[in-house]
Amino acid sequence: MLRRFAISFVLIALGIACHARTRPHYGGTLRVEIEGDPWQRPDGMARRLVFDGLTRVNRDGTVSPALAVRWSSEADNHRWQFWLRTGIHFSDGTGITSADVVTSLNASCPSDCPWTAVRAAGSSVIFTGDMPMPVLPSLLASDAYLISKSGASSEFATGGLVGTGAFQPAGFANGTLTLAANENGWQGRPFVDAIQLRVHRSIHDQWLDLGLGRADVVEVPAEQMRAAQQQHFAVISAPLVTLLAIEISDNGALSNPLLRASIAASIDRSVLSNVIFQKQAEVTASVLPARISGYSFLFPPDRDLNRAHDLRGGLTPRQLNLAYQGGPTMQLTAQRIALNLREAGFNVQPTNAFPRGDLTLRTINLEDGNPRSALESILRDTDAPAAIPDSSPSALYKVEHEFLEHHTLVPLLYLPRMFAISGRLHDMTLDAAGFPDLANVSLGDTP
Repeated sequence: MLRRFAISFVLIALGIACHARTRPHYGGTLRVEIEGDPWQRPDGMARRLVFDGLTRVNRDGTVSPALAVRWSSEADNHRWQFWLRTGIHFSDGTGITSADVVTSLNASCPSDCPWTAVRAAGSSVIFTGDMPMPVLPSLLASDAYLISKSGASSEFATGGLVGTGAFQPAGFANGTLTLAANENGWQGRPFVDAIQLRVHRSIHDQWLDLGLGRADVVEVPAEQMRAAQQQHFAVISAPLVTLLAIEISDNGALSNPLLRASIAASIDRSVLSNVIFQKQAEVTASVLPARISGYSFLFPPDRDLNRAHDLRGGLTPRQLNLAYQGGPTMQLTAQRIALNLREAGFNVQPTNAFPRGDLTLRTINLEDGNPRSALESILRDTDAPAAIPDSSPSALYKVEHEFLEHHTLVPLLYLPRMFAISGRLHDMTLDAAGFPDLANVSLGDTP
């Protein structure tokens, strides 16, 4: 009996100790490394750590309150009113007002917005539109409409770097942006004291630092997923959240829609997926991925070189520039596309002179799992009309089909977003757009 009691006591003690080791606790500095610019739209990692939107989209696609605690619509979705949460302060200590929200939104969207006008009304913000705005709460959660304070100044933050998020800028030196925990954040203090965000780090250097224990979160490009597995990295992923596409200018040499259609028919997406992206991408000729639209199969993605020649009809435009941005993978992708187009009779030269060329290889983030708001966001991102009459699959398909018929955007692949993490991280998850939710991460064995 005594022996049984002793064994039970040991098991209970071990269980308590195990729970204590994994229970989130405060303290420590999280070390993150990225290739890009932490402030760049739409995927700068620092942006969602420092700024909040009026709403946010959950991983299941539902919309939740953020800076706005509630909202309602009138006049058949032509008018929306969002009431701000009380007691919220910017990280510089000043209280946020509805006028601040309006100023921020007008700065981030000076024209061609989802709304016609936005104004402050007491502790609320009112949006009005000439057209119905049925998915406005979802749209306001996107990166484009995060709220920042203008005209602020401090030792480390100027202009638009003051927000209401879980972290605040605390300095930049030697290629490292330091973000300090916002002690008075409206969602509560984050677990870690600070984030050191090393920027413009090559994937090779990121992985080396992770292996040597000098980094906690690093990027894993889709084409290097297998290599990460071979190195036994702990990888978390958000499936198919980034659209790789080609924007085609409809001015100048490519103003003829038949030439644009010929380009669209010339590209071999399967080679891009299988060879360059190591079968980690989903081939697509549709704007929305199959997992949320259900109709992407109606847009055939196969290459048709004969049709491309017929559409070109002997026309030979001047040399075209294919602009791209990024490292070796984007360069290889641009070179492969240029080869496809040369086989169709086009003279194309890849160039790293981003952002615009006759053709532009670019990525578009899918920030929302709702098909209607996701499609509207992508259309707006490409400066296309975004009037969608209702949420039915037939209405969405019709709008998407008419848009793609202009061949100003040629969808190629949907890519996952992946990160490798160190063993001392607890509760690491990705948000709806596939970015790390670092405000809820805690560290174990903090040095």
